[in-house]
Amino acid sequence: MGAVQGKKIAIVGGGPGGLTLARLLQQGGAQVVVYERDQSRSARVQGSALDLHEDSGLAALEAAGLIDAFWVNHRPDLERLRLTDANGTILHDHARKMSGDEKRPEIERGPLRDILLDSLRPGTVQWDCKLESAKMQGEQVLLRFAGGKTAEADIAIGSDGANSRLRELVTPIRPEYVGVSLVEGLVPAARQTIPELWNLLGGAALIALGGERTIGMGTKPDGSVLFYAGLKTNGGIAKESLEEANSADLRVAWFHAHFKGWSELWRQLFREAVSMIWRPLLVCPSNQHWEPKPNVTLIGDAAHVMPPYAGEGVNMAMLDALVLSKFLLGEKTSDAIAMYEAEMFARMQSMTADTMTNTEMFYAPDASDRVVALFRSFSGAEAIPPASEA
Repeated sequence: MGAVQGKKIAIVGGGPGGLTLARLLQQGGAQVVVYERDQSRSARVQGSALDLHEDSGLAALEAAGLIDAFWVNHRPDLERLRLTDANGTILHDHARKMSGDEKRPEIERGPLRDILLDSLRPGTVQWDCKLESAKMQGEQVLLRFAGGKTAEADIAIGSDGANSRLRELVTPIRPEYVGVSLVEGLVPAARQTIPELWNLLGGAALIALGGERTIGMGTKPDGSVLFYAGLKTNGGIAKESLEEANSADLRVAWFHAHFKGWSELWRQLFREAVSMIWRPLLVCPSNQHWEPKPNVTLIGDAAHVMPPYAGEGVNMAMLDALVLSKFLLGEKTSDAIAMYEAEMFARMQSMTADTMTNTEMFYAPDASDRVVALFRSFSGAEAIPPASEA
């Protein structure tokens, strides 16, 4: 069992990365507890679908013995991404190839989480545990949760996202705002409530680009549409006015104010949305580094948060879990963490740089031309599909 023999391991955060790590460590006989801030596994609706990549997310599930369950639950209907301009004119349909090195099948976050949760020993996940602080107590890590609960661990691993509390034990380096924020919204019964956009979406996923703005949409299995409206902003008025938009008319007014030049087609999203959440995009410096601690480390967004414009977030979190589990099950703890972090830093330096290049491209004045050219280079497509194919 290597470094974890007889050790109590605490994983803070029950997202895909943390749960994958727990599964892999339990397979090796380790004693693991996952502390998750959600009150239960059904406490909130999970977000957008995820595309898992062969050499990272899918490789982790294969090692965890869960790849068959993944294929049972994946969504083959999301194997196309449609690109449009701000008027809703179709620019390109991109097929996600399902063979060779480009296999990137999609799965909803909820089913993926259920697959991972169901693979763990009963009682592994402790719900309603929001970490407030962590400190070293001798050779152990003391975790303090909201409500006064505490726990001690021999090894603590932060999988608690961009605002990780465990990160404070590892490094003073903080994620930085990239100057772009997303507005997340959900439209139920979308075929009936936003029929024009439903038809444009075509049952799959879509990104519209223009005027240094983006709108991304995706269908959910229950017939709803989840969307993300992105804009360059320093927060301020845009954030405050959105949070004060407590009616359909005010949300539409917000759209008109902040998406000038966009077709009225898109206002349906803001009129029919049942929720709106402001999500600023953060990034860790691509050259970040810290000296390894003997029994504390980070995975996923807690270690290297970045914008979503390379589709690598969940995949890198699950690959972190795979790499870290192999070292922990085979090395001394301090050596395992140091070896994992060296691999992670090297991998994330170029990944973060590439993601920031993509982020700049998606919000550039000529974004539609550049993004379409990028996706055509992936697929070898030459012709723009006619609107009649929508």
